[in-house]
Amino acid sequence: QVPMAESGGGLVQAGGSLKLSCAASGRTFSNYAMGWFRQAPGKEREFVAGINYNADNTYYGDSVKGRFTISRDNVKKTVYLQMNSLKPEDTAVYYCARDRSLWRVVVTTAETAYADWGQGTQVTVSS
Repeated sequence: QVPMAESGGGLVQAGGSLKLSCAASGRTFSNYAMGWFRQAPGKEREFVAGINYNADNTYYGDSVKGRFTISRDNVKKTVYLQMNSLKPEDTAVYYCARDRSLWRVVVTTAETAYADWGQGTQVTVSS
């Protein structure tokens, strides 16, 4: 069973919105911080947003601050990424991942701190 399953990607015009979802399985969802990353063609994967295990700490990459919002529903075992005011440079494959460590209070941006990656969902923003 795939530990993370992303959905919600698609094609949208610049200025539009999308909401990504990531359904988790396996380790107890509510015990772990979650993160969203993205990878554009020819570029390294980069941190987009993270949320700690009890949703009282979030952190965003500089390029998405003020436009994207991460949230989680521990009952549904799902993490979300609301993306507003989308730009062509947001075009990428978006991945969710679960923190390796239990009960992390402060979100980390380090990719190596995350495990259980999903297969990704494509987001394409047209100009």
